[in-house]
Amino acid sequence: MSKPLSDHDKRKQISVRGLAGVENVTDLKTNFNRHLHFTLVKDRNVATRRDYYFALANTVRDHLVGRWIRTQQHYYEKDPKRVYYLSLEFYMGRTLQNTMVNLALENACDEAVYQLGLDMEELEDIEEDAGLGNGGLGRLAACFLDSMASLGLAAYGYGIRYEFGIFNQKIVNGWQVEEADDWLRYGNPWEKARPEYMRPVHFYGRTEHHPDGVKWVDTQVVLALPYDTPVPGYRNNVVNTMRLWSAKAPCEFNLKDFNVGGYIQAVLDRNLAENISRVLYPNDNFFEGKELRLKQEYFVVAATLQDIIRRFKVSKFGSREIARTDFNKLPEKVAIQLNDTHPALAIPELMRVLVDEEKLPWDKAWDITVRTCAYTNHTVLPEALERWPIDLFQNLLPRHLEIIYEINRRHLERVASLFPGDTDRMRRMSLIEEGGIKRVNMAHLCIVGAHAVNGVARIHSDILKATVFKDFYEMDPHKFQNKTNGITPRRWLVMCNPGLAEVIAERIGEDFIRDLDQLKKLLKFVNDEAFIRDVAKVKQENKLKFATHLEEHYKVKINPNSMFDIQVKRIHEYKRQLLNCLHIITFYNRIKKEPNKQWSPRTIMIGGKAAPGYHTAKMIIRLITAIGEVVNNDPVVGDRLKVIFLENYRVTLAEKAVPAADLSEQISTAGTEASGTGNMKFMLNGALTIGTMDGANVEMAEEAGEDNIFIFGMRVEDVEAMDKKGYNASEYYNRIPELKQAIDQIAGGFFSPKQPDLFKDIVNLLMHHDRFKVFADYEDYIKCQEKVSALYKKPKEWVKKVIYNIAGSGKFSSDRTISQYAREIWGVEPSLEKIAAPDDPK
Repeated sequence: MSKPLSDHDKRKQISVRGLAGVENVTDLKTNFNRHLHFTLVKDRNVATRRDYYFALANTVRDHLVGRWIRTQQHYYEKDPKRVYYLSLEFYMGRTLQNTMVNLALENACDEAVYQLGLDMEELEDIEEDAGLGNGGLGRLAACFLDSMASLGLAAYGYGIRYEFGIFNQKIVNGWQVEEADDWLRYGNPWEKARPEYMRPVHFYGRTEHHPDGVKWVDTQVVLALPYDTPVPGYRNNVVNTMRLWSAKAPCEFNLKDFNVGGYIQAVLDRNLAENISRVLYPNDNFFEGKELRLKQEYFVVAATLQDIIRRFKVSKFGSREIARTDFNKLPEKVAIQLNDTHPALAIPELMRVLVDEEKLPWDKAWDITVRTCAYTNHTVLPEALERWPIDLFQNLLPRHLEIIYEINRRHLERVASLFPGDTDRMRRMSLIEEGGIKRVNMAHLCIVGAHAVNGVARIHSDILKATVFKDFYEMDPHKFQNKTNGITPRRWLVMCNPGLAEVIAERIGEDFIRDLDQLKKLLKFVNDEAFIRDVAKVKQENKLKFATHLEEHYKVKINPNSMFDIQVKRIHEYKRQLLNCLHIITFYNRIKKEPNKQWSPRTIMIGGKAAPGYHTAKMIIRLITAIGEVVNNDPVVGDRLKVIFLENYRVTLAEKAVPAADLSEQISTAGTEASGTGNMKFMLNGALTIGTMDGANVEMAEEAGEDNIFIFGMRVEDVEAMDKKGYNASEYYNRIPELKQAIDQIAGGFFSPKQPDLFKDIVNLLMHHDRFKVFADYEDYIKCQEKVSALYKKPKEWVKKVIYNIAGSGKFSSDRTISQYAREIWGVEPSLEKIAAPDDPK
């Protein structure tokens, strides 16, 4: 049998890529050699693989720079409304391949690298992931940047250039161990420092009230140094900018500022200022009220707003002359989108700038602020909502606290006038929570200070209106919207699954890449034997490739004909990796009980990081690895069941796992997952979903047809009803023999013979403190998994359902999401027109 084509060979033949012109290849080789010569250290004659990677990255980057400059000039000439996406996280992954795909350079680069005797995949593997995010929220921001550029929007991503991103996860003796992610160790060829746009950011100090206004004085200054990364659109010559701020101590560091006696100590203490951009907080869906985190949040907001206002005032490319002074026009020229509450301080900071520095009257400034800002909510979990203690605020940002108090005073006056006598409502709606420790509720600040508030899936947006923000919805129903999340089809189909992209392009052409709704055209091929065969073949090739990768890394022999059943996401109680564990144990027990029955073989993979301080999540990882140790070494089970914990799950591993999956596990308790975006990636890449009616799963079932997705478990209303009557885990434990057996095995040390009580905390949690009601959905989940296994035995029926899913995934393109944000929140119009390439005359 011939060796399967590598992804790069596939990409060479793929119609989706256009042809490599000969002169193009020659140019690339010349430029590659030039970069190699100049990047090599003079005293080394031998180039390393990393030198080759940098030479290639710089060669590709050359193609970005001209387009980048031309795009920015184009915006200054046209003076469109600009969109600013503020996020504390941008989970970008790798850049090289994505850039080649978006610039239509991949074929030519492939050919050039091949002619130079190098291996493209090897070079790509040298690049570090830019892991500046925890999970969904940060990856969503990355997809949005891709879509905003592809839709020709004048958009900027603003965040922090963390020196250390999300930690690298090692599994040592079954436990998670964290290692620092020193992603900048070898430098980053994609960024450009812009010291000329450095901005001061102030902290601490006090306020002085004068007849002509308020001054914030005696502050400590930290400088924000911007690093720009180009963000190319898909084949439209648009290159937008992601600007990430790095903290620098000011040069004239005043000895008195740092309160230290000596010069040496003063120099060493510069680190205190520069710690602001040192490390990403590794919590997903959990609020950690640390001063350093509040500093990070203000740092990005203060630097960004100075940049926004500078650009608003100076509308000519390369000019420093002020062209605009009338701030009434700000909302016509600027849209600020707050990605969750992390950049919420943009609201009081914009007020501070307008009132204290630009001397606008309060009412005018407030009107401008509200019309400029919009807020996306990402979670309903109470432990995730940001509530900052007043004392911390008072110390770090005294002026902002005064502004928040004034916003709140006026807000509560309005509440009182609309709902007279309803003091309880006023207490619930206040921006300041009374109680033990007074706190600022950042979500309330965002809702009051924004003209639009959106959830990220229809069911989530409905929950916000019905429960979490019910009072605010009753007062301002016009503010509330839904914007169902999406993913970019460039990275999550064309780039990571070229085989499937090609099979689709052969049937319906290539336009689906920028208009994913066209996938609906695949419906007419649902019964086409050749198409069914092609889709199945691509999946099998992806599985073989992933199986090879797994065998290299985990030394476990994988049955490539087994169902690849995958759950990858952050480890969290609400995502219910424990429910998955209970299914694995149940399936294992059934095989042991009837070893001669024809079971559908499965390779079950679970991957994800646990926040370093989240004990339960770390225990869940230990349980998964312990179950794997038992199952994978049981000769009775053989290759009918294997369990693998995917170590160090990140964007680059997702790009391998997603195309190989048969079954996607999306099993959160209904009403807890705001949207999910991993679910969309699996759907687009030909996996079937087993899931609850939660987040975007609801809309996925609608788009693919409920018959083509495996839905189980309680709905939101069932969960609410159970909350009212009380959830009693032991009721299920005593009633369901297989559940009792599984729990007793975990409790009795069957999976941890050397430490029989290793998992007592998990058993105690499931039996007595389980907010997410794992046992309540167990029975239905197991039945649903039986249906999955039965269908997997009928490959043709399975693939037909896969085709319905791929055909139905058009809605989940981030292009659709961003078009809706643009039209319904930002007031700008997306465009598919190309701008002139740098070598074209204008």
